[in-house]
Amino acid sequence: MSFFVVCPTSAIAEGGMGLFKAGKKSVLLVWPHGGAIKAFRGRCPHADVPLDEACFDGETVTCPIHNWRFDGVNGKCVTHAAQKALHPYPLRIVGEAIEVDLGPARPARAPA
Repeated sequence: MSFFVVCPTSAIAEGGMGLFKAGKKSVLLVWPHGGAIKAFRGRCPHADVPLDEACFDGETVTCPIHNWRFDGVNGKCVTHAAQKALHPYPLRIVGEAIEVDLGPARPARAPA
C-alpha cells in the first residue's frame, strides 16, 4: 500500500466534507455524523463529473449534476440502481494527517 497525505485532520469536521488533491487524483473525504472519516474518489460514478460542488448533509453525498445521492458510510447509491457507488479508498490517520491509499502507481510512460 502506498499512502499519500491528503490533508490535516483539522481540515474536516464531523458532519462535513472536503474535496482534496492527492497527486493527480481528487479525493472526497466525508465524516458522517456518529461515524468515521471515509475517503472516496472525487468523481461521480454516474456521469464521471467532479464532486467539487457536491453537498453532504452528514449522511449522504449529493452530486450537483443529476442529484444522485450516495451513502456517506459505504458510498452506495441511495437514489438509483445499486450497481453505482462511490469508489472507496483505504484511509488512515497518522498523527495530525489524514492519509489515503490511491492504489498502485502507474509506471512511467516510455518516451515515444
